[in-house]
Amino acid sequence: MLKVSNITQHYGSELILKDVSFVLNPGERVGLIGPNGSGKTTLLRIITGQLAPDAGGVQFTPPEVRVGFLEQGFAHRGAQTVAQFLQAGEEALAEAEAQVAALAETLFTREPEPRALEAYSEALSRLEALAAIAPAEHEAVAVLAGLGLEHVSLGTPLGILSGGQKTRLGLARLLLHRPEIVLLDEPTNHLDIEALEWLEAWLRAYAGAALLVSHDRAFLDHTVTRILDLDPETHTLTEYVGNYSAYLETWERQREKQLAQWRDEQAEIRRIQGDIHRTAMQALSVELTTKPHDFTIRRYAKKVAQKAKSRERKLERYMESDERVEKPKLTWRMKLEFTEAPTSGREVLVLENLAAGYGGIPLFRNVDAILGAGERVALIGPNGAGKTTLLKVIMGQLAPLEGRARLGTHVQVGYYAQEQETLDPDSTPFEVVRAVAALSDTDVRSFLHYYLFSGDDVFIPVRALSYGERARLTLARMVAMGCNFLLLDEPINHLDIPSRTQFERAMTAFEGTVLAVVHDRYFIHAFATGLWALQGGALRQFVDLEDFNRAGRGAP
Repeated sequence: MLKVSNITQHYGSELILKDVSFVLNPGERVGLIGPNGSGKTTLLRIITGQLAPDAGGVQFTPPEVRVGFLEQGFAHRGAQTVAQFLQAGEEALAEAEAQVAALAETLFTREPEPRALEAYSEALSRLEALAAIAPAEHEAVAVLAGLGLEHVSLGTPLGILSGGQKTRLGLARLLLHRPEIVLLDEPTNHLDIEALEWLEAWLRAYAGAALLVSHDRAFLDHTVTRILDLDPETHTLTEYVGNYSAYLETWERQREKQLAQWRDEQAEIRRIQGDIHRTAMQALSVELTTKPHDFTIRRYAKKVAQKAKSRERKLERYMESDERVEKPKLTWRMKLEFTEAPTSGREVLVLENLAAGYGGIPLFRNVDAILGAGERVALIGPNGAGKTTLLKVIMGQLAPLEGRARLGTHVQVGYYAQEQETLDPDSTPFEVVRAVAALSDTDVRSFLHYYLFSGDDVFIPVRALSYGERARLTLARMVAMGCNFLLLDEPINHLDIPSRTQFERAMTAFEGTVLAVVHDRYFIHAFATGLWALQGGALRQFVDLEDFNRAGRGAP
């Protein structure tokens, strides 16, 4: 269905992809993984024709196969409505109709040429194909309902939708145009657990082929049967059979094998170098301790020295050859180490009869809860249930409709906003850290290096940073502030898998208290000591996801 052959791509002089090849067959669901910046989105853009590769090619079978591409942050016009976005194919349909009409008029007003007839036939075929997949309004409404967007009217402007609603809307448009191949770039960002499971079920039932770029390890475990791993060091692609867990097990086994081979080789190299040195010293000793007339002995010593030199040159050639075993390299990951958190009171957060919402209409009410020192709680619930609203009330950014949210004594709060709006777009990473920490210029740059900002990257305006870079910068600022209570709203959405793993370890080692809105089930299992579920206007507390599922997902 899809064949990618020897793709090589540069950005300026920087190599991004090197000889990347793979095949995607009908019915397959394949995961494409790699650290941020390794070229995953670039590869998807090459496949969809948005970007021409420096070398190599992409082949679809049949050539007219319908491809659906869900981009990580899809572009839209500010005034565009849901209906206009979902029926974006109608613009192409109108364009195709105009082209057919123009070509038909040409055929009737002048002597038709063979090429004109061929162009008319091609335009007509294109119009028929577009008409066959153009969604009707009732289809759009049904798909929106299936994605939990039944309360979003077709006339709603896209600009007022949340990140999760926009992601679902992008999925809705993709489904409505009935693609035979789907390319999904971070489809799980901003999706709640219910929507994640819906998407997993849809993919399992999908008859076409799917290529999924995702950092959600549980999602990959539940959906894919093959992993394509882009290596940021070699810029090449390696294929693994199985889901993410199978890939990780194989990768770690291969790495341990390579490390053992490298250690054995290093031991052998040291042995050979020792032999060469002893042989050379022995020959030199003979030469220094014999007389010139001891011709036979000195000639033998000279041959021994030549043999040692020959072995040395042979070893040097081997050291420079491709036969040498490379030492396995650790992926360059974020260094996320929170300093010792200041001690807070036993009760870090107290919610008392809390109600909050907008326009006098509560999203939730009668919320009573206590968050104790050292607890790490995952806050889950459907999009629109009020999770971000709750965090804003705790931060004092939004006044409650009833009750109150009270912080305990000696609590220093660090807030990670979902849309990263707490960062000044005109500021730079250097200025962001300098504003909250008493560090020298050199120390600020060294500190930011741990978050993968090196060289002049520290002076790039925030507005020019990628989603992942802004996520790392927000985390860096919280670390620099020395907080003992972290409020995190989807903190790992734009982190790659190595950085998510590092973040989990940091959260586990953090001695303070954490309340995190998060839907990554893998992360929840590794991080959370408790679960708060905000659903149906109420807050319920659970031990873990299994307890939540046993209780019927928070149903009363």
